[in-house]
Amino acid sequence: MSSERPTPEWSLSCPTPSVESEKISLGHGSGGKLTARLIEQTIIPRFRNEWMERLDDQAMLTTGGERIAFTTDSFVVTPLFFPGGDIGALAVNGTVNDLAMGGATPRWLSLSLILEEGLEMKTLQRVLDSIRTAADRAGVSIVTGDTKVVGRGGADKLFINTAGIGVVEAGRELSSARVQPGDAIVLSGSIGDHGMAILSQRQGLDIGGDLRSDTAPLHELVRAMLDTGADIHAMRDPTRGGVAATLVEIATRRKLGLRIDEQAIAVKDVVRGACEILGLDPLFVANEGKLVAFVAEKDVDRVLSAMTAHPLGRDARCIGRVETGRPGIVSVQTTIGTVRVLDLPLAEALPRIC
Repeated sequence: MSSERPTPEWSLSCPTPSVESEKISLGHGSGGKLTARLIEQTIIPRFRNEWMERLDDQAMLTTGGERIAFTTDSFVVTPLFFPGGDIGALAVNGTVNDLAMGGATPRWLSLSLILEEGLEMKTLQRVLDSIRTAADRAGVSIVTGDTKVVGRGGADKLFINTAGIGVVEAGRELSSARVQPGDAIVLSGSIGDHGMAILSQRQGLDIGGDLRSDTAPLHELVRAMLDTGADIHAMRDPTRGGVAATLVEIATRRKLGLRIDEQAIAVKDVVRGACEILGLDPLFVANEGKLVAFVAEKDVDRVLSAMTAHPLGRDARCIGRVETGRPGIVSVQTTIGTVRVLDLPLAEALPRIC
């Protein structure tokens, strides 16, 4: 009898999630790697042009000698109403903020509604009143729109699409293409408020504290920053995928190294507690009233001074720098003194948060 052991017909391996799919999943809309691949591999190649290739929050266009910013967004948040806001205010503020991140003064919005059969009229009226209030607050006008109705089960009550147009001053140029080594990375306040407010409401969690969405129009804060005359290279509002998605996107697409200090990033105790309960990292949780700015090092102090004087920027801090080495990598100096690399999951854990 042979003493040799038979060769096994199997081997041990670490399972990895499949990234190939013939169907759309919720993960494709959550701000993670699936979202990035959908945009870069499926959508962009079919419509490639000089404006879309910038991959900023808005397109900068010139017409009749004037520069305008143009953006569009869709909102499918569930539930429709949540602590600190609702789908209506979210739609206005989100569109205003995409324009503001390009340095534009928001002026006009479109409003398109997809209504599900059976939606209560009082719910629609409440949302429309919220849209009017948010538009008045932001100083924008709803100038056109569309309404469609689908059968029961076809739209989960109410979806909203908005488009926005803003005016850009001559010589103003804010784009991720201008981010460069040596830039300071500035964050306007605490993170994770919106995503945790949505998730706690959705899951019926009662964790105490004042857990509310941070949805707000940021154009006045942006104006205060620009009025300093500082050399601001780019701004982004870290919505889906949180601050992590914003930083990783810029690092990978622009082949830059970013380094941030975890201790410098403000997180409210109630948000941190909710994240710990749910096993989430606040860096990956959505925000709807915060911005990240890339500022020339020489100007960071006066930018922070202007931000902290504004109600929406009172907790603004410098959280890191753009480095010369490690292209495409976002490094995080942790609170315990170690360094970790920030990377996005295939599909972020919070679908339909905006």
